[in-house]
Amino acid sequence: MNFIVLSLVSTWFLLANLVFAAEPPSKGVQQEAHFEAQSPVRAKIDYLLFLPRGYEKSKQYWPLMLYLHGGGESGTNLAQVKRNGPPRFVESNPDFPFILVSPQTQNGWDSRTLTALLDNVISRYRVDTRRIYLTGLSMGGGGTWALAVAHPERFAAVVPVSGIGNPADARKLAALPIWVFHGAKDTIISVEYSRKMVAAIKAAGGNVKYTEYPDAHHNIWKRTYDNPELYKWLLAQKR
Repeated sequence: MNFIVLSLVSTWFLLANLVFAAEPPSKGVQQEAHFEAQSPVRAKIDYLLFLPRGYEKSKQYWPLMLYLHGGGESGTNLAQVKRNGPPRFVESNPDFPFILVSPQTQNGWDSRTLTALLDNVISRYRVDTRRIYLTGLSMGGGGTWALAVAHPERFAAVVPVSGIGNPADARKLAALPIWVFHGAKDTIISVEYSRKMVAAIKAAGGNVKYTEYPDAHHNIWKRTYDNPELYKWLLAQKR
């Protein structure tokens, strides 16, 4: 495991061209934050914000990942969001080379609120707008599909995990790099949803990768988000 983590960190640094100051970099820490706006849309949401180790001492612009949690992490306790996915991963991996934004919803994902949050974060932090990535699992996988359809021009790549999308939207996603993940034995959200989305996007001429775990059920979060190849692929995608 230590070898995998060390290899992953080395890959990140090479791919992202991360340049830290000569002084020892500050440690990456995930913090709670709140966003509220009245215009152009009324929006209110709590979120976790992770700034990479070295962010404060650098002048560079960083890739950003927007992560949408599943139904089990809904509510008003941000600690729940750390149970799965990238928010769990960064707790023990402060070298994660993305600004990570992990909002929490109570009643499902709203594309307008998420877009307003994303705009706010971009205005406040040094975000490389050519490298904004979107991912989510289960309910968040569906939210990922929906937000990508609403604003495909905003993202360099998207990663829906065990989510429900609408194949009728495939043409809107055809120009967007996408990597889809699903468990073949998923009894909560059928693997057919991902299979149909992938087929529709390919038929529309889209650039889509698909990983289906033959023996996996719904919970494929750790297996997916602990995979170094996922982050290597993401960092290679630019708008």
